[in-house]
Amino acid sequence: MIKKEQDYNMLDWWRKVMLDNYATFSGRARRAEYWNFMLFHIIVMFSLWMGVFVGLGSESEMFGGLMAILLIVYVLGTILPSLAVTVRRLHDVNKSGWMYLICLIPFGSFMLLYYMVLYGDHGRNDYGEDPKMPPGRSAISQIGIE
Repeated sequence: MIKKEQDYNMLDWWRKVMLDNYATFSGRARRAEYWNFMLFHIIVMFSLWMGVFVGLGSESEMFGGLMAILLIVYVLGTILPSLAVTVRRLHDVNKSGWMYLICLIPFGSFMLLYYMVLYGDHGRNDYGEDPKMPPGRSAISQIGIE
């Protein structure tokens, strides 16, 4: 059974980014795709970090070491999809993926956060079709003007 995107939960969005769009830098990503992926990503990272600290703080250093290895593997496996979904999210607000580098200047992260929470452009923009719009509908009919 194939779910519609409006029925996706957090794990479905994470799966979509990790499996369907692993290193896809073209196109657009909805806010729901970006924020649900990032929330799940942060939860997994926090859980693995807690496992490392608990393992290393207890007498079972082997558990801490195993959790550290799992954390490293997870981080290395999610660098590319995290970067790709951020670039696609920037595309949704009609910004170049190179705007990601704004984080390198002081307070640039706040500007990037601002772009991540903006509504995406309605209809087609320079980077593709609106990911919220089903095929066959125009941007005008989506906002109820037709």
